[in-house]
Amino acid sequence: MQDVVFNLIDNEIKRQVEGLELIPSENYVSKAVLEAMGSVLTNKYSEGYPSFTGLRDWDEEKISQEILPNYRYYGGQQNVDRIERLAIERACRLFDADHANVQPHSGANANEAVYFAWCEPGDNILAMNLGHGGHLTHGSPVTRSAKIYNFIPYGTDETGDLDYAQIEELALGNDVKLILIGYSAFMKIPDFERVAKIRQKAEEKWGHEILLMADMAHVAGLIAAKVHPNPLKYGFNVMTTTTHKTLRGPRGGLILSMGNVGSPLKKIAEKNLNNIPTMIDKAVFPGTQGGPLEHIIAAKAVAFGEALQPEFKTYAENIIKNAKALAKELKNHGFILQGNGTDNHLILIDMMQSFGINGKMYEKALDLVGLTLNANALPGDTGGAFKPNGVRLGTPAITTRGMGEAEMKKLANWMKEIAELCQEADENGVENIESFQPEKFAIIRDQVKKLALRFPIPNIHN
Repeated sequence: MQDVVFNLIDNEIKRQVEGLELIPSENYVSKAVLEAMGSVLTNKYSEGYPSFTGLRDWDEEKISQEILPNYRYYGGQQNVDRIERLAIERACRLFDADHANVQPHSGANANEAVYFAWCEPGDNILAMNLGHGGHLTHGSPVTRSAKIYNFIPYGTDETGDLDYAQIEELALGNDVKLILIGYSAFMKIPDFERVAKIRQKAEEKWGHEILLMADMAHVAGLIAAKVHPNPLKYGFNVMTTTTHKTLRGPRGGLILSMGNVGSPLKKIAEKNLNNIPTMIDKAVFPGTQGGPLEHIIAAKAVAFGEALQPEFKTYAENIIKNAKALAKELKNHGFILQGNGTDNHLILIDMMQSFGINGKMYEKALDLVGLTLNANALPGDTGGAFKPNGVRLGTPAITTRGMGEAEMKKLANWMKEIAELCQEADENGVENIESFQPEKFAIIRDQVKKLALRFPIPNIHN
């Protein structure tokens, strides 16, 4: 008799196959990534690190063959070491970094490790306001980091771009230890060069080094494909990211850094930006995590290998093309977009201003027809975390399925129809959208399912 867990997994396969994933932080991994995640590497304990020797000089064949002394606390690492070394080498090659730590279990873990590596309790960190598109780990008071460090928030301007004047004012008005550029709902391309100049001014004023950090979890795949600027090219010391989203790998974290790569077992001679790679390694293990998930690291290595292929660049280009096409169609249908559009993969809609409905109602209504996105706060939003006025969507997953501009038009049409149904339900005082005109929702649901089946999820169904 099959465990009920597997019945639920089968249900989830059906949901993914018959619906369309519009959440910008979700994607579909390849069969090879799935196989690596489900491998026997989950049986191995590997606290510590492999050797970093030759990772910027050796080719993959040599890395996969050489067995070197390591920095581990357990034996039996000869295969795990080489897999993790491949993951590190590929990540460095993808992002033109001096070093990569592939062990963080998530993007949140990666961010916490960087704070822990560079900052002392009470230090000032300049980061993006959650309500303006930042992330929970960038200083939300509900997080552990916010109880340890003093986060100073900056926001966006009237155009939806980063408020660089405010960033400079705050950096010069407060003795900051770290400046963080990163976001979970921001549709423009940051001016990394301008931020680097702000850092330089602040260092001159305060008389000490300031770490420049970019959390590029959402656009890492676009950066890897060279269709989005790489902050490491503009003087940033550290870039953190998740390995899913646009990078199309397993759920996990990654820290890329610039500087000297040293032994994580030896004491660091001096706390400075040149030594930040080793400081980060120590902050990940043993500082903030225990044993690494080597089956996930293997899957990361596979995903990085896929992202190094020429076809990944085409994929990333199509993500942006689809996002721009979808944004254009939505605007034509009366949707008001934060920032008036998008320059990446992500779109943020002001549902209250567009149709007089809140984002949570719209999210639930779209879920009924197999279109999945998430309610999201907007700058100055008064709806609260569970009833924000906006919704967030993106194109990585539907682009993986091979959709293009024609399908973006269909999506915009359905989204307009659902928005009008929500508007009508709201005007009639209907609280439970699931009970409102179910026959109309059923018609759209059938149309969505037919389109989804025309674009199979790679390696899940044919």
